[in-house]
Amino acid sequence: MKLTNSFLSQEERQIIHNDSIKILEEVGVKFPSEKALALLEKGGARIDWDKQIAYISEAMVKKALETAPQSVVLGARNPEYDFKMPSSYSACTLDGCGAFALDFETGKKRGSLLKDNIDAAKVFEEIDLATIYWPPVSGGDLPRESRSLIAATAAMKVCSKHVQDEVKTLAELPYLIGVLKAILGSEEEVKRRKIYSVIYCTIAPLCHDGEFLDANLELTNYEVPIVVYPMPGCGTTGPASLYSSLALGNAEGLSALVVFQLANPGTPIIFGNAQGVVNPRNGNFLEGAAEMGLLTGAAGDMARFYNLPNMSAGCLTDAKELGMQAVIEKVITTLPLVLGGVDAVQGIGLIETSMTLSLEQILIDHEIMHLCKRIKDGVDISPGKKYFEDIKAVGPGGHFLKQKNTRKAFRSDEFYVPELLERNSYDEWLDLGKPNMLQNARQKVEEILASEIKHPLSLNTEKEINEVLEEAKAKLEESEE
Repeated sequence: MKLTNSFLSQEERQIIHNDSIKILEEVGVKFPSEKALALLEKGGARIDWDKQIAYISEAMVKKALETAPQSVVLGARNPEYDFKMPSSYSACTLDGCGAFALDFETGKKRGSLLKDNIDAAKVFEEIDLATIYWPPVSGGDLPRESRSLIAATAAMKVCSKHVQDEVKTLAELPYLIGVLKAILGSEEEVKRRKIYSVIYCTIAPLCHDGEFLDANLELTNYEVPIVVYPMPGCGTTGPASLYSSLALGNAEGLSALVVFQLANPGTPIIFGNAQGVVNPRNGNFLEGAAEMGLLTGAAGDMARFYNLPNMSAGCLTDAKELGMQAVIEKVITTLPLVLGGVDAVQGIGLIETSMTLSLEQILIDHEIMHLCKRIKDGVDISPGKKYFEDIKAVGPGGHFLKQKNTRKAFRSDEFYVPELLERNSYDEWLDLGKPNMLQNARQKVEEILASEIKHPLSLNTEKEINEVLEEAKAKLEESEE
């Protein structure tokens, strides 16, 4: 018995697809890029060059779906952590680009630093459901032009799992590829191993960023997986109904799929989404709302409708501090996605609408993911779990503690044992000093940060990477001036 959840029926998925096609054909999408517009026109789109709008046909979408791979292996520096999508379980990933962090020493909110990304990478390395590391904060102490490159590279030094980030400009690209070649040895290995992927956000409603798009079009030459990530806010940058906002976001995702497949057919596309709602009182984007879980879950169903790997924003909260609101909102934006079978839930470790990083929250959210996974895994009713002979031996009024099957079962994964939750008796809890989940998480973070890097790069590789970064910082800052 396994618990499953479907947000949309097959008929409803087809309706959303049809409405998305209508948006693409009749409303169109803005592509402020001559290269993209030329590709789209050659591929069959009708182009309004003055307005930079492409009208994309259903036939173009169908062709893109035929060339996009239905699966991808996101490689890791340590191959033991390679992650195949679609996945048999929902993995967890960090969200990116937060501006703040809760200082681990003082607990106070401050501007983010490169060190926060490095510490987060060390914690991320230690948790088993974590597969894709996106540097969670921007790092305010870094030069703006090379900020993403430095953060991603720092992550690759510390974390041996798959790394993901954004490539926003063409100027960054040669240095990123230089770093990957330093780690893997050649351009061919960069294409084959796929240890790095990118997030590509469309701009709601129905727009692309020209410079961002051009950089990612060039990136397709290296066969780097691209997560297309629409983010309409229902009622502001998306229409004021969950359904219509879902259709709009789906259309944006399809428009990105089409242009990247035209650039390089076979480019791995992960059909992601972070569709949300807004606070009607002030127009602020909300992530911890129940409606967010409905939208991202339904968008996950659309990814399965298209037979594409999926990543959905989840495990989210709008709470400004660690505590009950954060846990409640993270559970309601995680459990539906895990039951729905999304490949990766993106958002652990951050609060305040993904603006503020907490190292302790990374571990708390990982606990939430494990509990949700345990619910989805359901009840094993295979013949090996039929303990009739135990029932017969114990009979009415007995107990089963002395049965061999009981000892065996308690050591199995049928009973998940949380790492952070407090389950001692009251007296034991008092004797232990009244520990709570946050204290337990903090203690574990302290242990992780005090430990050595598990899978360090060689000194020669680090030297080569540092040389690439030094050149990147000098050239990118020079070009900005």
